[in-house]
Amino acid sequence: MSDYSSLGDVAGKRVLVRSDLNVPLDGTAITDDGRIRASVPTIKALADAGARVVVTAHLGRPKGAPEDRYSLGPVAARLGELLGADVAFATDTVGDSARATVDGLADGQVALLENVRFNPGETSKDDAERGAFADELASLADAFVSDGFGVVHRKQASVYDVAQRLPHAMGALVSTEIDVLRRLTVDPERPYVVVLGGSKVSDKLGVIDNLLDKADKLLIGGGMVFTFLKAQGHEVGKSLLEDDQLDVCKAYLQRAEESGVQILLPGDIVVDTTFPSSDVTPDPRVVPADQIPADALGLDIGPASGADFAAALADARTVFWNGPMGVFEVPQFADGTRAVAEALTKVTDQGGLSVVGGGDSAAAVRALGFDEAAFGHISTGGGASLEYLEGKELPGITVLED
Repeated sequence: MSDYSSLGDVAGKRVLVRSDLNVPLDGTAITDDGRIRASVPTIKALADAGARVVVTAHLGRPKGAPEDRYSLGPVAARLGELLGADVAFATDTVGDSARATVDGLADGQVALLENVRFNPGETSKDDAERGAFADELASLADAFVSDGFGVVHRKQASVYDVAQRLPHAMGALVSTEIDVLRRLTVDPERPYVVVLGGSKVSDKLGVIDNLLDKADKLLIGGGMVFTFLKAQGHEVGKSLLEDDQLDVCKAYLQRAEESGVQILLPGDIVVDTTFPSSDVTPDPRVVPADQIPADALGLDIGPASGADFAAALADARTVFWNGPMGVFEVPQFADGTRAVAEALTKVTDQGGLSVVGGGDSAAAVRALGFDEAAFGHISTGGGASLEYLEGKELPGITVLED
């Protein structure tokens, strides 16, 4: 593995860059451009070095055919603004428009191909179909740079198969992500605290299983906390619950107690009788975590719990956080997530490593108005981060290891 300097002089070469530009859209308006901004340094460095940069990426989950709502057209415009230079946009992935667009590039110019998932070969489980699409992508370039960390856990044509067909290297974003994740898993500076939220325990089982042996404290909030509370024998009303994970949660609580790892669950919960929506005015109230009313559902950790979590993070030297503490998109249920984010900025201030693990957590810190520079690292790939921390191999990384 190496950064793209291993490709040598790229001036005049066509360099295919797999970026992660999977941003949220409201119609054609980008509501959070964090992933685009994170992709700019590698694209700009290659362009400044005289490469003809051909960017490929996906948006959403199209079913292997073009869909207007998943077009990367708005992303091409925003990428051009951030680069301060026009970005040529191909209206297909490997067809006539892609070839003409790439052929029209001069040294130092950038093109973006249409959503790579508009081609069924991108995500195909059939090696031959995926490989055939990778052949077409590879024919557009002289070298490949993998810089889409959010997809390196996927064995897909533009992530995995293209790297087998071209001289390849790791982009700056992917390289940084891997370096940070190694710091979380190989001899982390202690105390090491892991904060997990989000809706489902089942999404985080592998991480809990792997990090219970590595972390000093595990703080749990979000919708997943109610399965833990139920596992302790508490009623959780109408809160999100995964009954099939109760025994697993009991086992984790037992294992943590035996190994001396502190699992901290919230002592109070912000509840409402209905899930927030545009036609319902929130009516939040705070209740003890072991006294959630039968007609209520938990939507955030309570204020006392926010303070407890902040206190548990106060002396941390390494923190990994994945998953909001509540429904942060609604102001009445955002305080728990805000308390955790604020505590992480203090860890950074004190010289510790604070890592926001992508996905909803990254969106939350931006939505709540935090300066991204206040955190040690904000990951661009929630799923990839979690799989790495589970101890899984990431195909898009292993294929780069010569």
